Amino acid sequence: MGKEMELLIFGDEGTPVIVFPSVHGNYREWEEKGGIKVLSEQIDEGYNQFFCVDSFAEESFMNETIDPLTRVLRFTQYQAYIMDELLPFISDENSNPYFITTGVAIGAYCALLMALKYPTNFHKVVGICGYYDISVHMDGVVDDNIYFNNPVEFIPNLNDEKLLKMISSVDIRLLNYKNDPTKDETRQMSDVLWLKFIEHEHYVWDEETPDLWTLAPNMLKDNLF
Repeated sequence: MGKEMELLIFGDEGTPVIVFPSVHGNYREWEEKGGIKVLSEQIDEGYNQFFCVDSFAEESFMNETIDPLTRVLRFTQYQAYIMDELLPFISDENSNPYFITTGVAIGAYCALLMALKYPTNFHKVVGICGYYDISVHMDGVVDDNIYFNNPVEFIPNLNDEKLLKMISSVDIRLLNYKNDPTKDETRQMSDVLWLKFIEHEHYVWDEETPDLWTLAPNMLKDNLF
């Protein structure tokens, strides 16, 4: 990334969970929104160790001072940071080889994308209130780099049976709540996965809220087991 990337770790042991921030969030987001407090049992009992990673969206998808292809290039560098720096670091800290990814909104997109691209490295995805079509940030530009980072586009055309089988082995859970404004976007992603017979869960909580952060941490907690 060409800079120091900050990280917060909660817990000393248990299954590692990589937590991606939402659009304007950073590595402190889940702590500041009260999510870590909700997850205190997982931490105190040693069930999970949470790795809250730094932001990516404001330097990539939300950065309107650079062109769309440069936005995607910056996000590609972020993915390389995850694979080449973060995963080895986590493996040094935690011997458990089972990796969970999660996030809210665009963080859910990142959590799912990493598993779709690297299904042998990531084993469970908990996507919360996510949208998975990044064309909304691309100003109408069409390019292979955008295409291969946009799961609603590249998954329907994926015909590698071996890769599809590996993706199907990932425990994918896409979550919404009753009045979640991203329900349609999540349903679109679910439909795309079913189109390729990729096993997953799409579950809508039967609750309403004006603030997703009142539900998101509990949604994650219920899906860590």
